[in-house]
Amino acid sequence: MRVAIATRIYRPEPAAASLFLGSVADELLALGHEVDVYTATPPSDISSESHGERIRTAPVHRDKNGYVRGIAGYISFDVPLLFRLMFCRKPDVVFVEPPPTTGAVVRVVCALRRIPYVYDAADIWSDAAQLEPVSGLVVRVLRAIERFALRGATHTVTVSEGVVKRVRELGSQRPVTVTGFGADTNQFPLTESPAEDLFLYAGSYSPYHGADVLIDGFAKFLKTHPGYTLRFIGNGATQPALEQRAEELGITANVQHLDPVPPYELLTHLGSAVASLATIKPGTVYEYSYASKAFSSLMAGCPVIFAGPGPTIDLLESANTQVRAGVACEYTPSAVAAAMAGLADRRATQEERRKLSEWTAAEHSLQAVTRRIANIIFETANTRRTGRGETNDG
Repeated sequence: MRVAIATRIYRPEPAAASLFLGSVADELLALGHEVDVYTATPPSDISSESHGERIRTAPVHRDKNGYVRGIAGYISFDVPLLFRLMFCRKPDVVFVEPPPTTGAVVRVVCALRRIPYVYDAADIWSDAAQLEPVSGLVVRVLRAIERFALRGATHTVTVSEGVVKRVRELGSQRPVTVTGFGADTNQFPLTESPAEDLFLYAGSYSPYHGADVLIDGFAKFLKTHPGYTLRFIGNGATQPALEQRAEELGITANVQHLDPVPPYELLTHLGSAVASLATIKPGTVYEYSYASKAFSSLMAGCPVIFAGPGPTIDLLESANTQVRAGVACEYTPSAVAAAMAGLADRRATQEERRKLSEWTAAEHSLQAVTRRIANIIFETANTRRTGRGETNDG
């Protein structure tokens, strides 16, 4: 079988989507399939490295931080993608990663060339857009595009029942499978690093994350635990606000903001930290989401403090019945400070970290997730081959 993967971001760019899609490609290759990845040319300081798949890149517009993001970035990838997919050797199936504009391009091409496609709906982009400083018109247009992409998919894969509900509310009646979310056991192995008085937030911090509660909670924590550091590795639209809040509270010297790093560098930070941090802001349309950064931390043996609502609470509570996984707390500065103090006063031992890593690998490995997705991709193509495919929804 010949599979095309359409994505604006791919390994080795440091992002969760890159690791996930690379693992999907690896599973497909292991099953004996051919894989073509249609992606963007990576930044100049990064070179693509094939693991057996054919990586087909094209120039793309990147923002000042080097990401393919925003209207200009998406258009610069999606318009050429339309022609690249239209005139490439016909694949048996396409697997497409958001944004929805990319999904819409794939739907058009696949309808014209009679190719089934599988859509990865790890979250709902038009829901997240409501939390950004954009007009209602932009949100409505994005929702229409996302509905178009979802309704045309032969099959959709996602991470939780909450997203399934939203997919149905957006009008898709095609099959949707919850494949779960996991950590890459190869990229995030248990690592022993010198212990630091450190809490780590690794990943993006968009408005729906609400990471500002960590600044206020950390300020309270410092009153009883001076000398600790709160380190952000990543970027996001709220970084200026986080920096301003730290300055207002007089804790700028204890708060660091570092650029994104590849997994092998992030491991050192995870291995040294008391715990990693994750948040989802309550009262938003994104309450159904996982804090996906928690999985990589658990895989690396680093406990997690999670503040907010959603399925991440169930993840940590389930884990804590067997291993020392961390704390799920209320989304308040006082609760965050108390969680930090509890873990700082009784740090996880190396043996506890080892058990946490082993539990995560057994219960939530990315390899298990992508194996399920690879099987769905194969079944989707095979169904169309045998003539049992259905027409797209309107």
